[in-house]
Amino acid sequence: MNSDSPAGPESHSAKRLRVADGQAGQRLDNWLFRELKSMPKSHIYRLIRTGQVRVGGGRCRPGYRVKSGDEVRIPPQAAPGLRRTRKNGPHPLPDFFLQPLYEDEDLLILNKPAGLAVHGGSGIDSGLIERLRHGRREREFLELAHRLDRGTSGCLILARNRSTLLALHQALRNQKITKGYLGLLAGTPAWKTQTVDQAITRHVLPDGTTPGKDARSHFRIVRLWTACALAEISIETGRTHQIRIHAASLGHPIAGDPRYGDRTFNRRLKTDCGLNGPFLHARSVRLVHPRTHEPLFIQAPLPAGHEAVLARLDGRDEAQGTG
Repeated sequence: MNSDSPAGPESHSAKRLRVADGQAGQRLDNWLFRELKSMPKSHIYRLIRTGQVRVGGGRCRPGYRVKSGDEVRIPPQAAPGLRRTRKNGPHPLPDFFLQPLYEDEDLLILNKPAGLAVHGGSGIDSGLIERLRHGRREREFLELAHRLDRGTSGCLILARNRSTLLALHQALRNQKITKGYLGLLAGTPAWKTQTVDQAITRHVLPDGTTPGKDARSHFRIVRLWTACALAEISIETGRTHQIRIHAASLGHPIAGDPRYGDRTFNRRLKTDCGLNGPFLHARSVRLVHPRTHEPLFIQAPLPAGHEAVLARLDGRDEAQGTG
């Protein structure tokens, strides 16, 4: 996005910005959210609805797909908020984010720590994506290809240009990206492998029905203790809270899960082993590079805190390998 000086009497306040090649195809509202970071979304929608934001001199709906070279007029009251976050910007990220798991001109793959939200909202001033944008080049395109729950650590894929983002979304829809997880389950399952094919239901409609989205998860136990088990988990779909919901449906929720887990078990594991939050780690991702078509297999080491929990479990009773 390049800023041009507008002509006419409003030049002292209003701004005119042009859509860069790499931004073409985005919805107008999403494009504005990125440009007006400090402004509430509700206010941005009001500016669009009342015609105060104009594209090429005319009104546009929020869903308008911006084109390369489009000139977008930002009204005077919005101009001071361009690319501004909080007073001093988001808090800086830890040093290890300077050493990504993988990076090139198209992709950025990070090892997200547990406890860090991937984006702001719901009372969170700034998440990983906002803090990354603040710390990197101001004009760089950087978008999440997918999400991880706040409490989940591990591999997170970001796109560094629009074409890569679209290709990654298509690959995810076509199940061409394989994501592998490690999860600590409460209890000792009687099975070694299990597949859960159960729709994820998020909302109840006025008529009382609860439509859900298809979801499938595969669990394989790799270590057993007297009160819990470590499982390798792979998913064919990427629904919100999918693994946590499916693990709970098996009667063996993710250890430390505050929403779907066993509160008594969680308290005991926190006291005995120091577990704070869900023990769920996105350990690996396998994909074909969108531009070079080379296969990529990226792994994220288990967080030190999770390793410590496993060591304490080993100290309490000997783990049993299951092959």
